[in-house]
Amino acid sequence: MNTDFWQQVLDFAQVTARRVGEQLLKDFGQVSADEKADGSLVTRSDKWADLEIQNAIASHFPDHGILTEEGSHTFPDTEWCWIIDPVDGTTNFARGIPIWGISLGLLYKGTPVFGYVYFPPINQAFHGYWCDDLELSPPPKGAFCNDLPIHSSSEQLTGNHFFSICTRTLQSFPIKGFPAKIRMLGVASYNLLTVANASALGAVESTPKIWDIAAVWVIAQAAGCTWMSLNPQPMFPLTPNKDYGSFSFPTLLVSRPDLLPIFQPFVNLIKL
Repeated sequence: MNTDFWQQVLDFAQVTARRVGEQLLKDFGQVSADEKADGSLVTRSDKWADLEIQNAIASHFPDHGILTEEGSHTFPDTEWCWIIDPVDGTTNFARGIPIWGISLGLLYKGTPVFGYVYFPPINQAFHGYWCDDLELSPPPKGAFCNDLPIHSSSEQLTGNHFFSICTRTLQSFPIKGFPAKIRMLGVASYNLLTVANASALGAVESTPKIWDIAAVWVIAQAAGCTWMSLNPQPMFPLTPNKDYGSFSFPTLLVSRPDLLPIFQPFVNLIKL
């Protein structure tokens, strides 16, 4: 493995996400949504984008496996695997709210090593690399937004700092006495990336699926965030041939370790 490979991966993610994003912008707010069995929404644009990205991966990386929100949810028994969320924030997309994105995560032996998330309406593209596998030549280091380095915040917590939550978290979240301003943006990846980008000091997602977090996990780690799984079992590596369609990865993300004991007591009261 060499730097040419990692540049190829980044170039592929950039070109593919922006090409798909151009078409999605034409559909933005113009398509109807159907409700899936789990209560989430899907549009014809989600399905088109999912297939378009799958075809691009098959063309450029034929030996890589694929797991997608709108396609197969079974983690393949391949050394490399792409995990796709073609439209993260479908409700926002369908209702004309300009925060939604395309998420691409690349895993090596079941653990994310590269992430790329592009938000077409606001023209923000995040990417990052994270790898401590001694068998794999290390990728470039760092987390980036529009190719500029980003890092989580080192500011001291005040009542004017932000903390992002998801809709399902809100149903049981203990708002009284909470030490920060709560924001709910409706997109799992963007909620978490606000911490990586130093816009928020923390975030919690109660029921994210693997396609919501595979890319973001890498970027958050590379940006210096502290990721705490709210499940007792390890998040990674993923298990080959396991169906992850109904498996959630509840998560608390903070900008640095000393904030865990401040936010964790509130998060512990959430009904997961």
